[in-house]
Formats: sequence, structure tokens, C-alpha cells
Amino acid sequence: MSVYDIGRLCVKTMGREAGHYCVIVDIIDKNYLLIDGLKVRRRRVNYNHIEPIADVLDIKKGASHDQVEAAIKKAKLKKKMSETVSIPIK
Repeated sequence: MSVYDIGRLCVKTMGREAGHYCVIVDIIDKNYLLIDGLKVRRRRVNYNHIEPIADVLDIKKGASHDQVEAAIKKAKLKKKMSETVSIPIK
């Protein structure tokens, strides 16, 4: 059991999508994850560029974008996933 499990909601902390919520779809290797979301394109990211939060969706490994959207809607997190979080500058 890891903090970075499949289905875990996270916030991107780096890049042009910083502050947007995403979902972990797959674990690629010890450095990279595959994420997807409503305002985040499906892409590979480094563990250091996301911050996990408490919410977890019930999705399978490698779920498609449509399956991720359906899981977000089922969990009633669509409004939260559409919001942007302000990231403090370090």
C-alpha cells in the first residue's frame, strides 16, 4: 500500500497545469506515474511534481479517459476536480 496508488487524487505542483486536480491511472516505474483528469491531459509525470490528497477513486489500472470521467462523476467530485488550487511559491 503506497501513497501513490492507482485512483489516488493528486494536485499538480509543477508545469502549466499546476494547481489542477488529477488522478493516478498507472504506475510506470520508480520515478514516473501516468495521470489523467478533467483539466489535466493524460501524461507521464514525476512523483515530485504532484501532491497526493486523501480522496481515492475506484478505477482499474490503465483506465481510459472516459472511465476516469465516469468514476469522478460517480464519486460526485466533478466540481472539486474542475477547480484550481493556489500553489504557494517556495
